Amino acid sequence: MHAATGDFSTFMPQIVTMYYRLIAKRIYLSFFLVALITLSNKLSAQDGKALFQSNCASCHSVFKQVTGPALRGVTGRVPDNKLLHAWIHNNATVLASGNKYFTDLFNQFSKTPMNTFPNLSDADIDAILKYIETTPPPSTTPTDGGGPGGKEPDNSFLYGILTIILAVIMLTMLQVNSNLKKLSDDKEGVPSQEPIPFYRNKAYITFVILILFVIGGYYLVQGAIGLGRNKDYQPEQPIFYSHKVHAGTNQISCLYCHGNALQSKHATVPALNVCMNCHAAINEYTGKEKLYRENGEEVNGTAEIQKLYSYTGYDPKAGKYTEPGKPVEWTKIHNLPDHVFFSHAQHTNAGKVQCQTCHGPIQEMNEVKQFADLSMGWCINCHRTTKVNFPDSLGNDGNKFYSIYEKFHKDIKAGDSITVEKIGGTECQKCHY
Repeated sequence: MHAATGDFSTFMPQIVTMYYRLIAKRIYLSFFLVALITLSNKLSAQDGKALFQSNCASCHSVFKQVTGPALRGVTGRVPDNKLLHAWIHNNATVLASGNKYFTDLFNQFSKTPMNTFPNLSDADIDAILKYIETTPPPSTTPTDGGGPGGKEPDNSFLYGILTIILAVIMLTMLQVNSNLKKLSDDKEGVPSQEPIPFYRNKAYITFVILILFVIGGYYLVQGAIGLGRNKDYQPEQPIFYSHKVHAGTNQISCLYCHGNALQSKHATVPALNVCMNCHAAINEYTGKEKLYRENGEEVNGTAEIQKLYSYTGYDPKAGKYTEPGKPVEWTKIHNLPDHVFFSHAQHTNAGKVQCQTCHGPIQEMNEVKQFADLSMGWCINCHRTTKVNFPDSLGNDGNKFYSIYEKFHKDIKAGDSITVEKIGGTECQKCHY
């Protein structure tokens, strides 16, 4: 009996130690699981948003019709999830099957084919659809973030705080484990050294350095990749010119002002006499909708027209030019590196690419900003998915330059689709000198 009691006393410290270690592990796992559950829905929505911005936003908006239809409610209009996946992967196959909804949609948008996305998995498409159906509508109230309609809040700071809290919890658990081991050794009579303070523990110091190295390396690489890219660049111009008023409300064609876009490498900024074709008679802003700068400041449209007169030397009362004109020092927004070749005519005229594909919903912008990052990856992705518009026997007056490609004609007859990539659209010398 005494021997049994002695044996039990010998193992008692080990049992206590194991018990506390088990409690510590459960506490750590509980915090970890709570964090995962809290972040899972938000991270899924963020993934859907990122996929939407990189694949869909050039032609679609969630709430408004742009180049393509508004996407909110698409899962209700097309309840068959497999059919929707098939349409996004390769819409030509769905159209060939004679589906009425998609055929009507195709005809409604002037038979302009949608890009295909074979690289998107079903899970990617589901994430995009979840973002489309759950994202809140934009606010129409002016905010401090700039103009009517604020931006979505950035939760990066919140995630950073949560990461720090989890790291502190983990380090605390490690310290508790070290103290329990010391108690166990003391009970068993095993000589042990005093615990090393946290700030002198080499393992902890190495762990912190590695974390800082990874975080610093990530932001360094992201910063290097972003050099020379000016996405969302939105400078204030000498004259407040609202594309929303001109191209949106008044439905003025882009080519009226940027006529060179069809025939030239450059779209060019229109000469002031193009503006005066209208504003020689229109000398005040009478629109119902107020004008705002990006910072929320209201703009006097009539005063901006007077600025135009001061640059052209036009006297609206006399109805003639009374002073020499001077050029407007517009701030250039879209700027490609010198080693990159880009022709507007090749895209807008030969390729039939809509302005909004690269410039975004320009008809909704008061102050123009750079909509896409204009990176090489962005261009290559478009070339890989955009189909070539060939002439055909149905009277489609397509891109006749490629009529010499008899092989492609045969491929089309066989039902295969031809992308820009297949005619050399991803070759380096196509865009680089």
